[in-house]
Amino acid sequence: MPSPRPTLSTPAAGVVVLVGNPRPGSRTRTAGETVAQRVAARLHVTGERTTIDLADLADEILTATHPRADEALRTVAAARLLVVATPVYKGSYTGLLKAFLDLYGPTGLQGVLAVPLVVSASPAHQHAGETHLLPLLAELGAQVPDQALALLEPELADAAAHADLWLDEVPFATAPASTAPAPALAAALRAQEVVR
Repeated sequence: MPSPRPTLSTPAAGVVVLVGNPRPGSRTRTAGETVAQRVAARLHVTGERTTIDLADLADEILTATHPRADEALRTVAAARLLVVATPVYKGSYTGLLKAFLDLYGPTGLQGVLAVPLVVSASPAHQHAGETHLLPLLAELGAQVPDQALALLEPELADAAAHADLWLDEVPFATAPASTAPAPALAAALRAQEVVR
């Protein structure tokens, strides 16, 4: 089945937060929304802000038909900036997030600037973003930064400050021409390239 792609009727979302925590209204969601606000401000990404909490779609993601998940897939694929927030389960991202992202084809996130955010209880799992989530997003065609943002649970209360530090330290990789982001994002990325 081809992955849902944005259509003329799909409104382009400026910023989308995709939450892979199976618990609705989680701290992961709050952290994702905070990080999205900080990254959008730094990169001057404007437009509608949307949060997709996969806990609300869990009952249909693995079914034969999944209209709400299909709409979420279109919204995510139309994002100019996507923050994918997940807790670390068994050393990786959640199965719920994987099941959702598996509904895309190989270029399902082509041209989307995606920030992987992982929340872990243990410092031993802080590299789950680079090891697992970042490569998955890149495989789907997303433009990803050089490193994922990892937050330990005690750092959640100060997620904005951690996001700012991460933004100061981690350059965003430039996208190949075939996955170039929207013009405003391309300009923001070029500006960051000059600063490096």
